[in-house]
Amino acid sequence: MNHKKKFNHLSRTSAHRKAMLSNMATSLILHKRISTTVPKAKALKMYVEPLITKSKNDNQNSRRVVFSYLGQKEAVTELFSEVAPKIVNRPGGYTRILRTGRRIGDNAETCIIELVDFNATYTEVKQEVKKTATRRRRSSGAKKAAEATVVEEAPKAAETSAEEAPKAE
Repeated sequence: MNHKKKFNHLSRTSAHRKAMLSNMATSLILHKRISTTVPKAKALKMYVEPLITKSKNDNQNSRRVVFSYLGQKEAVTELFSEVAPKIVNRPGGYTRILRTGRRIGDNAETCIIELVDFNATYTEVKQEVKKTATRRRRSSGAKKAAEATVVEEAPKAAETSAEEAPKAE
């Protein structure tokens, strides 16, 4: 029975699963994007996001905890020096899973898992959207109100110039 089954065991022993997730997390941190199957990507997401959250606080204890999960100095250094400064303001959701279809050999559903802030394609698109979103059209009521203020201001300007002219003589 699968009562209170907390995570996907991926049909592996615990030692094999831990080693696989550690290697996949290291590859994800070093390369910022990896290709894998959907169940492995979902398991990796649960494994790596707490480590990225831990990397926001750069102290010796958090580095040791992350090293105990990853087991490679290069990955820990990369995580704390390059990844953590980019995600410091993000409240969560550091990874994105993009499904890519099915594998030809065994028909397994494949995907790409990537770190969100390191994909230049999506960050450039967001900046362009912000530029176009600032343009607005005025409604007809606002246009009429603007014309009315212009019309009201014009006679006042004529009155003041007429009053100033006799005073100058």
